Amino acid sequence: MDILLIGGLWLNASVWDRVASALEPLGHRAVQLTLPGQGDGSVSATLDDQLATVLAAVDAASGKPMVVGHSAACTLAWLAADRRPERLAKVALIGGVPTVDGQPYADFFAVRDGVVPFPGWGPFEGPDAADLDDAARREVAAAAVPVPEGVAKATVRLTDERRFGVPTVLVCPEFTPAQAREWIDAGDVPELARAKHVDFADIDSGHWPMISRPVELARILAEAAEAAEAAG
Repeated sequence: MDILLIGGLWLNASVWDRVASALEPLGHRAVQLTLPGQGDGSVSATLDDQLATVLAAVDAASGKPMVVGHSAACTLAWLAADRRPERLAKVALIGGVPTVDGQPYADFFAVRDGVVPFPGWGPFEGPDAADLDDAARREVAAAAVPVPEGVAKATVRLTDERRFGVPTVLVCPEFTPAQAREWIDAGDVPELARAKHVDFADIDSGHWPMISRPVELARILAEAAEAAEAAG
């Protein structure tokens, strides 16, 4: 199965290198997406531009792909389910949940000169980054790409309720599946509360398992893809 990999804020496609290398021997084709404004040099990219890139990859996939979103890009993956519900085998969400219709995509950090720069490790101290050593932190910070304001501050628009029928797996890194279920049951994650098929996968990592646990993450994604293939 084609597995489309979408990084969250500040991440370019190379963050998936080790996951992609581990997926290939498991029989899957990893497609690492370079998002406009996060790896192509553009500072004027919009969320619509990023979504267009994701949809182009969906349309180009061999068969029905699984779309994987990390952190804020969980919403991008969910937008793909909204725009192409009939084309997706599954959506995998890593360390995040979809933003609801009408809300900003990722209005979490300050804008400076039209972009949202990586804020340093201060906001992520604790479970998010506890498993990253100094070398990994330096690697992430050095590669971080400021995210265009037109991406981070864009309003999410969801229009097709068929998205709720797309099988979904929530990969839980810095939180547990039990915590995720509590949030969904409490109404804090409206999109997943309405989804018909949500599975949970636990991974003992911080917020960036593609860096700290790439082989384990690849195994989880491969198993999710294989379950989708078996379900037809």
